[in-house]
Amino acid sequence: MPKITRTLVLQAVLLITGLILMIDCALLIAADKINFGTVVPFFIGLIFALHAIFWRRIQALLSRHRWLKHISRMLWIGFGMWLVSFIIFAITLQSNIQKSHTPLQKVDAIIVLGGGIQNGIPSPTLANRLDSAAVLIKQQPQAMVITSGGVGIGETRSEAEAMAQYLYALQHVPLQHVLQEDRSTSTEENFLFSQTILLQHGVSLSDPIAIVTSDFHIPRAKAIAQHQGYENLVTLASPTPLSIRYNAWFREYFAYISGWLLGEY
Repeated sequence: MPKITRTLVLQAVLLITGLILMIDCALLIAADKINFGTVVPFFIGLIFALHAIFWRRIQALLSRHRWLKHISRMLWIGFGMWLVSFIIFAITLQSNIQKSHTPLQKVDAIIVLGGGIQNGIPSPTLANRLDSAAVLIKQQPQAMVITSGGVGIGETRSEAEAMAQYLYALQHVPLQHVLQEDRSTSTEENFLFSQTILLQHGVSLSDPIAIVTSDFHIPRAKAIAQHQGYENLVTLASPTPLSIRYNAWFREYFAYISGWLLGEY
C-alpha cells in the first residue's frame, strides 16, 4: 500500500474513532454521568480527532524537531501498551461476567450495592441491580436485606434510602424489611459499614451472604468482600445497560488499579 494511502487510512481511522468516542461520552456526560469512564475516553477521542485534522502540521513539526519525534513515538508506544492491557482486562472481565440468575442456595442476608442516583432516583444501572435483587428477596423472604450507599454530591438523600423506596414502590418489598446502610461512598465502605448491621442482627461473616451488583462489578466486589473477611459469598449479577456497558468497563479498569494500590483486596 502506498505511503500516501496508508496515511489517509490512518487519518480516517483516527478521526472516526475520535468522533465515536467523543459523541458517545458527550451524551453520557450530558446525562450527568461524569466519571473516569466518560471523561478520559472523551479526551482520548479529542486527541485522536485533532491529530487526524492537523496531521500535516503535526508531522511537519515533528520533522523539524527530532526530540519531539522521539517523545511522540514514546507516547504512542506507551498508549499501545496501555491499550493492550485494557484489551486483556476487558477480555478477562467478559469471561468472568456471570449470567444474571438467582442463587439456588439459601442465604441469611442480601446486600445490594449502590450504583448511583440522579435527583433521588436510582440510575438505570442501579435499577437493574434492584430488580435483580427483588427476585431473590421474594424467593428468600427470611433473608435480611441491606441497601448500601451514602449521600452523593448534589443529592439530598442517600442511595440506601432511594433504593429502599424503589424496592417498595416498584417491587412491593415492605420498607420495614429493608435495612439501610447510608454512610458508604465506595465499594470498600459498602461492605465495611454493612458488617455492623449484619453483626447487630446476628449474621456473621461466615454465614451465607448474597451480594447483588452489576455484572462487570462482581469480580472486584467479591475480592473486596473476601479481603474484609466475608467467607461464604453468593453473587447475583445484574445486566449492565448496553448504552453505558463499555464506559463502565473502562471505569472499572481504573477502579481495579486504584483498589490494588489502596490494598482493598
